[in-house]
Amino acid sequence: MYHDTLLKLVIGLCALLVIVRLLGKKELAQLTPYDFVYTLVLGGILEESLFDEKIKITHFLFAIALWAILIYFIERATKKWNPIRLLLKGEPVKLISDGELDMKKFNKHHLEMEQLRTALRKQGIFTLREVRDLFLEPDGDVTVNPYARFEPVTNGTLQDGAAEEEPTVLLIDEGEVKEEVLAFAGKDRKWLMDELAKEGYPDPKRIAYGEWSETEGLFIKTY
Repeated sequence: MYHDTLLKLVIGLCALLVIVRLLGKKELAQLTPYDFVYTLVLGGILEESLFDEKIKITHFLFAIALWAILIYFIERATKKWNPIRLLLKGEPVKLISDGELDMKKFNKHHLEMEQLRTALRKQGIFTLREVRDLFLEPDGDVTVNPYARFEPVTNGTLQDGAAEEEPTVLLIDEGEVKEEVLAFAGKDRKWLMDELAKEGYPDPKRIAYGEWSETEGLFIKTY
């Protein structure tokens, strides 16, 4: 029994290394959900074989070999035929184009505004107003093309006297006023409604995204 368990573990480890080689030199963050399924299924095969004495080494070898062959041909097919690649691996989705947020695509991918803001903060972007174009990559990450005026200063072209900006807060999320965020910012609903009226948006339900900062004021994207 112990001998079989040892062999299965060694074979499972070798199979995992082979699969990693088949996937290519990808970082873990670059793996698509479909790639992740590879390792999950392999883990399931290994787990079942370890704890079920009825599964012999030959059965385990056959399952591992068949799984590796399937992965190999799927990877080859995704490289050769673009429709298969799009079906299995997906493609980048442009959520923001020239500053306009595509709410249909946003909702189709079951995203939340705070998720988007978190992804932007990880790239050093603390307000949506800086984003000209934004792509949702197949691995779930986002790629941002900021407006030129928000690009980092390079080659010593420093801007004298540039003012610091306060972090933004999300006050309106897909038509819903976030009361707890208002309170955190030291504001109330009456203040928000007055500010929206000044901007020409009396009904917050028409607003898909509404952020505010002490230095920049309100920034609004409608449906």
